Amino acid sequence: MKFKTFAWFVGPSLLMMLLFILAPLISVFWQSFNLTQPVMQTQMVETCTPGFITQICVTEEKTIPVLDDEGNMVTTTTFVGFDVYRELLQPEKAWQKITAGDWRGLLLIDFWGALRFTLTFTFITLPLVIGLGLGLAVAVNSLVKSLRGSVIFITLLPFIITPVIGALSIKWLFIGDGILTAALEWWLDKDIAMFAEAWTIEFLMLFYRVWHAAPFAFVVFYAGLQTINSDSLESAVIDGASRLQQLWYIVIPHLMPLIVFVSLIHLMDAYRVFEEIVGFSSQSHVISLQWLTYEFLVPDQAGNRSVSRASASAMLTMIGIIFLLIYPLRKTWKQYYGGNS
Repeated sequence: MKFKTFAWFVGPSLLMMLLFILAPLISVFWQSFNLTQPVMQTQMVETCTPGFITQICVTEEKTIPVLDDEGNMVTTTTFVGFDVYRELLQPEKAWQKITAGDWRGLLLIDFWGALRFTLTFTFITLPLVIGLGLGLAVAVNSLVKSLRGSVIFITLLPFIITPVIGALSIKWLFIGDGILTAALEWWLDKDIAMFAEAWTIEFLMLFYRVWHAAPFAFVVFYAGLQTINSDSLESAVIDGASRLQQLWYIVIPHLMPLIVFVSLIHLMDAYRVFEEIVGFSSQSHVISLQWLTYEFLVPDQAGNRSVSRASASAMLTMIGIIFLLIYPLRKTWKQYYGGNS
């Protein structure tokens, strides 16, 4: 293919990536090293009570933001280096908690509490999604062909549902007098409050993510099962291999590239957990790194947003995703290209 033809094919995609991925990434990176603050001024403000004869007026000093001619808040930006990251991570306070063995106190720091939940959420749901997806794929592949279509459709329903709607549906089943809560109370003969403690909320969030993400793993693994050489399975059966041995020595090695692929997708998606925080309203108990970034961008009563801390949180989240992906990507590279480095 000529370079000119190649450039016409690839050029538009590269341009869109530069505009919508690289440019915002550079902007966020730069903002994380700068502190943007509104310009404030002190004015004498007179406040009067309702009424005419008995009206009482009080004059007091108030600090208000300076507005430009268009009514927008005037801000100043100052380069502060790693001060924003230091304020977010609070390394001195965190190290003090670690050396004192005060892990509960460490998790009270917003970033470290969010990191704990994000890593727990990611590494608990990953093997469950892989295992459940593989189990469903093997089970459906063993069904008679007349039933496979209906079973596949039903299995894919949780993946089709919008994440926030799915999370809200699970919440409504368990909150207050929800159907499943009422059933559990009748069965156990005791009052149950699934949203009263952090660990029960985390359990429901983990359950929802596995319920929502497993169908994606299932459909990928099911497609991979259709490419297995039937002669290999028949030879294993003739040699007396059990179903478990066939799965372990033939099916899983054959599906390993797909398992790595699903793992990569799930790691990137689960580490950016956000919908579950919104759907289950868990921010008073547990938060994620993605939620922490969003919370910094929510304007306060004065209309200020912590853009610098939000940028630093976003960069740390991206760095965490990169660290999670290094091992599977490196292993895949060595497997397919025979490198020893």
